[in-house]
Amino acid sequence: MSIVNLSAYRFVSLDDLPALRERVLARCEALALKGTILLAPEGINLFLAGPREAVGAFMHWLREDPRFAGLDAKESLSEAVPFGRMRVRLKKEIITMRQPVIRPEAGRAPAVDAVTLQRWLDQGHDDDGREVVLLDTRNDYETDAGKFPQAVDYRLARFTEFPEAIAADRDRYAGKTVVSYCTGGIRCEKAALHMQALGMQRVFQLEGGILKYFEETGGAHWQGDCFVFDERGAVDPSLAPSMPASEARSADA
Repeated sequence: MSIVNLSAYRFVSLDDLPALRERVLARCEALALKGTILLAPEGINLFLAGPREAVGAFMHWLREDPRFAGLDAKESLSEAVPFGRMRVRLKKEIITMRQPVIRPEAGRAPAVDAVTLQRWLDQGHDDDGREVVLLDTRNDYETDAGKFPQAVDYRLARFTEFPEAIAADRDRYAGKTVVSYCTGGIRCEKAALHMQALGMQRVFQLEGGILKYFEETGGAHWQGDCFVFDERGAVDPSLAPSMPASEARSADA
């Protein structure tokens, strides 16, 4: 498979959005890349696909900006580019939650890496002996493709429903270690910060999301595939495309 698919995000304050959009779009078009990049005052969220050399050149260029120097990308491969065009869009949030007091660029929530989470699941508790509760922060059609089978799933139609759902269910998590997870880390990062703001203790985000978990553990304890927002539809725990494009929900959704 010759096409490299990258997903990456970073919460960082951006105040030059129109000019930044033009520079980013011009660079992507010069390299013939396709995908979607979201820019907002709170940061960047990108999904890109193309030959390895072109993708690498873009990321090298982007990281020359100090605001994106630490941008960590998750990679998977496919036979064809799973996007029809290149878009760079300006948004109010790179992941919409409508909770303006939650500002991830001001400080991250505690994170647990994939290997540690696998160990916790293997042993049935965290390293302090607490029960571990997995919390899926994705939308319902995403969880239908695959999930940790024991995870709490609120069957969200959209991420903006998460604050109300967690507020009504806080007692479930008392005295336990909570690990929120999502596809690439962006939603579970905001979710973990929101839960902390509610006063919940022992809350972690899964570092790098499901895609990093697949990469580092091979999908241990996972059931099914992982929905992705492009024409692949979903990837399996080996990060190979697993759903025909005709069955995929549009990346514009």
